Amino acid sequence: MMRELSLAVVGLDFANRDKSNRRFELALIRPGETVHLVPEPNNPADPRAVAVISAHGVQLGYLTAERCGLIGGRIAMGESFTAIFQEARRHTAIIRVRFGGGEPVLPAPRLEAEIDPDFFADPEGPDWGA
Repeated sequence: MMRELSLAVVGLDFANRDKSNRRFELALIRPGETVHLVPEPNNPADPRAVAVISAHGVQLGYLTAERCGLIGGRIAMGESFTAIFQEARRHTAIIRVRFGGGEPVLPAPRLEAEIDPDFFADPEGPDWGA
């Protein structure tokens, strides 16, 4: 089973119950800082939800629904893990999680939009006059 993986954090634009701002917290956090994963079995929207909390105690969002079952299950089984902030993206944040001991290793940063070398943009204006 995988020991280390990067996971998307969604829901960055929603307000926290305590009125703290997720986007503001995201602007303060730096790659490598600890984050906490907190299963929310009483979450009315999804009992498998796993909240992502910064080291300052501010919720950043949730793991994607597709990953909550796997990650929440491993946490529920008592598997040891360490989670750190990896990077901020336009619509998500990325965290890095390592299971089974040790510290996660941050991968090299990626560009927000890597250009496909086979992509050719349209010329300045279309021939059909739009």
